[in-house]
Amino acid sequence: MTGSPRAGDLRLDPRFVQRRLREAGLRARHNLSQNFLADIDVLEGILREADPGPDRGVLEIGPGLGFLTGGLLAAGAAVTAIELDRGLVAILRETFPGELEAGQLRIVEGDALDQDLVRVVPEPYEVVANLPYHITSPILHRLLGEAPRPARLVLMVQREVAERVAAPPGEMSYLSVFCQYHAKARVAFRVSREAFEPAPKVESAVLVLEPFPGDDRLDAEAEDRLWRVVQAGFRERRKMLHNVLTRQLPIPPERVDAALEATGIARDRRPQTLGVGEWMALTEALGDIPEAR
Repeated sequence: MTGSPRAGDLRLDPRFVQRRLREAGLRARHNLSQNFLADIDVLEGILREADPGPDRGVLEIGPGLGFLTGGLLAAGAAVTAIELDRGLVAILRETFPGELEAGQLRIVEGDALDQDLVRVVPEPYEVVANLPYHITSPILHRLLGEAPRPARLVLMVQREVAERVAAPPGEMSYLSVFCQYHAKARVAFRVSREAFEPAPKVESAVLVLEPFPGDDRLDAEAEDRLWRVVQAGFRERRKMLHNVLTRQLPIPPERVDAALEATGIARDRRPQTLGVGEWMALTEALGDIPEAR
């Protein structure tokens, strides 16, 4: 397979993936969470959500055998692909020589966690990736926690993680609050285990994140306080908020009481029931927080 075929031109299924790996003398590496997409309908669904266009800068993490890469390139996007596996890098170079020579494709060989991800592609840029599941959380923190943030992220992730990121109040976690502070989040569609080769042990989902423009709503000091309060709350996510914050923060109980009253948050609420706005209001009402005991 040479050049960048459109998704509809691929005859993508598990046998095709197996053959490509076998021809290259490779096999899926469990330690790198390598589960290769082997379903053309899912591939086309990702591309529809990404909606790549000519001269759009796209960061792809873990391009694997290059099926998604090919779809992005065929739509005219300028792709920077980060791949750790040398054997897969060789396949990408063999598959897309023209795009590499033209500068439409750039391959960064190495671990994505070793890269300055928000500066690998000039802004404005987008992220479209079938993420290795064991690095999903740190990748989300890298891409959302620092400017310049992507304009949009379309990510294949573990279904449980996607649903946690996009969870409504009542089912929130620290990751939910962090991601929803920075971006609008939704689960685009679920993906069965059979859509991959080899099939993973978990179901997957495509997560779409659209970072808010002018995202830095709090200064650095205020945002640091916000994450201290949120982290403290989720150390005991099923306990009453008043009791949790009194135990986990070096603040007198009466200050916690006053902050909860000022924000209209009941003492017996659980941390998982608070939305991002409530956490921000509560942090402001608590004021300065001394260093931990």
